[in-house]
Amino acid sequence: MNDIEAAVASVRADVAKLHGELTKYGLVMWTGGNVSGRVPGADLFVIKPSGVDYDELTPNTMIVCDLDGNVVPGTAGSDRSPSSDTAAHAYVYRTMPEVGGVVHTHSTYATAWAARGEAIPCVITAMADEFGGEIPIGPFAVIGDDSIGRGIVATLRGHRSRAVLMQNHGPFTIGKDARDAVKAAVMVEDVARTVHIARQGGETIPLAQEAIDALFNRYQNVYGQAPAGAI
Repeated sequence: MNDIEAAVASVRADVAKLHGELTKYGLVMWTGGNVSGRVPGADLFVIKPSGVDYDELTPNTMIVCDLDGNVVPGTAGSDRSPSSDTAAHAYVYRTMPEVGGVVHTHSTYATAWAARGEAIPCVITAMADEFGGEIPIGPFAVIGDDSIGRGIVATLRGHRSRAVLMQNHGPFTIGKDARDAVKAAVMVEDVARTVHIARQGGETIPLAQEAIDALFNRYQNVYGQAPAGAI
């Protein structure tokens, strides 16, 4: 097995397993939603097949695509159709080389904000930590081509948030790898629910920008364990 084959196999395994996190946290219903991951060292990414039950997903059912969204012939799973969001994922990977993972769900509370076309305001420290500010609204786009991907990129490029609420559709998240994008999907639903509940009791209190900046910097650069070998 060469390096690229090994990388594809690793991403297949990761992406297949990470779909289980979407069901674990209640972010998807039936066969909706998808996770994809970029293959390091190659212009390829791995994504789930369209319309397949989550409990049937395995590394070999994942589909390998090039960055134009074309299925790579002769690879495991290439006899199936990839996710209907493949063109959107491909556009993100083509135009944002720093992105290593993309996730889409129809999680309830985040999608409710998207249905209103309303950004989630940064009113809790968890949002400042994870997203560095509000979670923005992206434009409405019909599924089927790269229009959704264009909306994702136009909204998130230059923005600290790793999540966008595509209007009338639902959340898409990006990350340094597929796991990071899944984490963002879990967290966007969590904050969408919390802020929604808070607003039922009255007006929320916005965080000052300097507090948001400080919280984001601490969480991104200090929080957690130091890398092995660091002093």
